[in-house]
Amino acid sequence: MNPVTGTGRTSVDIGVNANLELVDKVCYLGDTMSVDGDADAAVATRIRIGWNKFRHLLPLLTNNDIRRWYSICLRSSMLHGSETWPMRKENEVALQEEMRMVGWMCGVELQDRVPSKFERGGLGLDDIILVLQQNRL
Repeated sequence: MNPVTGTGRTSVDIGVNANLELVDKVCYLGDTMSVDGDADAAVATRIRIGWNKFRHLLPLLTNNDIRRWYSICLRSSMLHGSETWPMRKENEVALQEEMRMVGWMCGVELQDRVPSKFERGGLGLDDIILVLQQNRL
């Protein structure tokens, strides 16, 4: 059943021998939008983009002099378009995955049990959820 029309249709005839395919998700200008209107797909896309940027910039980010680039390059790519996301608690938890990147930059492992606020404080970073709330429209 198609969530757009509530029927089993997968395309719409728009005349002149042309059909439009009905889809659940679409990527438009780098942001993923879904039929149900939630931000799950957009958050997952942004997290994936953040990890790609992190891996690309890893040699710079593990250098103590260049860590400020984290908020400039990675956070901005992860939070791009977040002003319009209808956020739920699950989306906020997913964005907290950012702390794995911060821990990696600081050389902290999970078994070290270092609180996130100390890791962020050492880099001069605010909590990503706080930044997200400040950027809301």
